[in-house]
This record gives sequence, structure tokens and C-alpha cells, in this order.
Amino acid sequence: MEIMVLVIGIILLLTLIIKFKMNTYVSLIITAVVVGLGLGMPASQIAITIQNGIGSQLGELALVFGFGAMLGRLVADAGGAYRIANTLIDKFGRRFLQIAVVVASFIIGIALFFEVGIVLLVPIVFAIAIEAGVPVLSLGIPMAAALSVTHGFLPPHPAPTAIAAVLNANAGKVLLYGVIIAIPTVYIAGVLFSKIAKKYLPEAFKRNGNLKALGPQKQFKLEETPGFGISVLTALFPVILMAITTIYELIVHDGVTPKNPNAVDNFFGFIGSPSIAMLISLLFAMWSMGYHRKIASKDIMATLEDAVKSIAMLLLVIGGGGAFKQVLIDGGVGDAVKNIFASSSISPLILGWLIAVVLRVALGSATVASLTAAGLVLPLMQGAGIDPSLMVLSVGAGSLAASHVNDAGFWMFKEYFDLSVKETLLTWTVLETIISIVGLIGVLLLSLIV
Repeated sequence: MEIMVLVIGIILLLTLIIKFKMNTYVSLIITAVVVGLGLGMPASQIAITIQNGIGSQLGELALVFGFGAMLGRLVADAGGAYRIANTLIDKFGRRFLQIAVVVASFIIGIALFFEVGIVLLVPIVFAIAIEAGVPVLSLGIPMAAALSVTHGFLPPHPAPTAIAAVLNANAGKVLLYGVIIAIPTVYIAGVLFSKIAKKYLPEAFKRNGNLKALGPQKQFKLEETPGFGISVLTALFPVILMAITTIYELIVHDGVTPKNPNAVDNFFGFIGSPSIAMLISLLFAMWSMGYHRKIASKDIMATLEDAVKSIAMLLLVIGGGGAFKQVLIDGGVGDAVKNIFASSSISPLILGWLIAVVLRVALGSATVASLTAAGLVLPLMQGAGIDPSLMVLSVGAGSLAASHVNDAGFWMFKEYFDLSVKETLLTWTVLETIISIVGLIGVLLLSLIV
């Protein structure tokens, strides 16, 4: 009965978002209420469950995403991202342009949300492709692969950070494992796949793209932008802090957070927690991308305000996903799923991936799919003794699969690279699915080692 209600709820959510074009956040809350009633929860309890779901979901995440958006916007507006991309492409040369684009997109992608990253990088990719005389799409696919992988696998991005919070996983460990899996995944899905796609879809690689779809572009003079070193350091600062703490715990405490920490443990635990790491990184970015460059304080603050406005709806959607997840857990769906697969020999890592894939195909949003899947696999993971960090990456990989017409990323890629729907399905959708499958394989291989 619980599973039937879940299926009806997902169909309702899909109908509200796709057919009636309803706002995702509103759709999630309506669906949470309907599913709660369907599961027999007391009507008065549903509102409390929704409030608890939103509150628990956004507790630390509001800090992480807010600071993250501000940091990314500072790097972008100062021209730091422009400097990173141009310098790497210049150093790698024409022969290794794709690798240069991957590295640049990877670094920039860590600091920026997916949609912001693609809007920022597309004009740079177009300019480099035209200057080098190579197809725009041959650089666009590696760029999209790198941005997607950072979006799905690496904290402090919304989906992996949110799943880590639900599954009580160490964000630093997720980051460390995520980078290990991300490197081969980006190469296979970005560089190698672009060569294959060019063979079966040659017409798409003859297009020059559509810069008009991006609207007015901010122009930078390279000599007026921040230096390459300081730009990279600023973009990667939160990652460096979390990595330092994770490495410290691996060396000193075998990767386990100590129950009775001493002063040194407390220090590393403090700077490596996602919210504090983002706060420290933001303060550094305000200096490196602002005050150090003699930019007026009011201009820096205006940048921060604009950044927060840009993620307001994302925060609400994540909160709505948390509400839906909490209703599923409190209503007994999580236990029902656990009972169904209790005697299954399939690894919970694969089950988590499959659930996320189904939800991604149905709902379009990687963040909503991963949050819902995380709530469902939590009891499976706890019963099987699975490393929460690996489960985060498994669900994250599943949430990227088979992006199609119900995903905003699909339409962004189509418009920017001037593709037909069929061509977008054969490039973007295949690309995202390769990332998902290779990511799962990486998780399974890691599970045999760690």
C-alpha cells in the first residue's frame, strides 16, 4: 500500500510540474500533503512533518549554499573564472584543448552552481573554438561533463551536500571519494564520448552555437582580471579546507571522527565542516576578488546580494524536497522499501542508484531525485553497513542519468549549441547517462577497496 501511494505521489508530482507547469517548490509541498494523507498520517501531523523536513534539510545547507553562491559570483564578476579558463587553454595548447576545457570547467564548476557555470563558460568555449578552428560541440561536451560531475559528486554543491546531510555522511570523505571517481568519469564521458558522438552525429558538430541565447555578456580584458594563481586558490579554497580535515582524520584517526576530540581535532573539525569552510572561503574571496583589487565595499556587497537572489528558489526547492522526503519516512515508505529489499542480494549501492535513476527520469530535477532517493535508501544503508559516503555518490550518480525534456539542463544545452531535440537526446542525454553509469562503476570499485 505504501509503495502504491509513493507511485501515485510521483505521478502527481510529475503531472503538476510538466503538464500544469506548476512551480517545483509548490508542487513538492502539494505532493507531500497528498502522499501524507494517502499514507494515513493524521492531518494535523502532516504540517509538522513538512516543517520538520524543511527545517532539517535547510539547517546547514542554507549556510553552505548561500556562502557558496556568493563566493562563486565574486570569482565570476571579478573575471577570475575568465582568467582560469583562458590561462589553462593557452598553456595546454590546441592539441589538448579538450583537456584544458575539462580542467577549467572542473575548477570553475566547484565554485559555481551548474546553471551559472554553463552560462559563464559557454562564451569562453565558443571564442576558443572559433579561434582554434575546432567544432564548438567538441569542446562543449567536455565542458558539460566536467560541470555535471562536480554538480552530482562534489560538495559543496547542492545535491551531494544535501544527500550527505540526509545520510549522515562526512562531507570531506564524500569530496575525496568523489574526486577519485570524477577524474576518470569526466575523461570517459567528456573527451572520449565527444570523439564517438562526432562520428555518429557529424551534422551537430558543424553548428556554430547560439550566443544570443545567453543574453548580454560581461566583457573582460585579461590584463585587468585577477591572477591565475589567486583565482584558482579562491575557487578551490573550500575544497582545500575540507580535504585538509579529511586527510588529517584519515592519517590520525583512520578516517573516523574522534568521540573525545582534543584541541587539534577540534580545530581541523571546525575548518573542515562545510558551513565554516564556506564562510572562511567567502571571507578570503571578498579580499582576493574584492578589497585586494581596490573594489569598493558597496560593489562587493551588491555582488553578494545578487548572488543570494539567484539561489532563493533553489533553496526553496531543496526545502520542498526535504519535506517530501520526511513525509515518506514518517509515513512508513522507507520501511516498506526496506522490507521489499530485505532479502534481496542486490547491493544497496545499486538499489540507491536505481531509485535515483527512476526518480530523475520521472521528475527531471537531479536535486529532488537525489533527496527523495536518499530518504528511501537510508534504512537499507543502515541495515547493510554501507559507507554513507559511497551511498551519497551512488545516489548522486543515479540522479544525473538520462536527462531529457523535463530537465532545464537539457534545454540549456540544446539552445546554446543550436541543436535539434533529437541531437540533444543523442549528445546531452547520452553524456549524462554515461556519467551516471561510469560513476556507479567507480563507486562499486571503491567499495571493494575501502
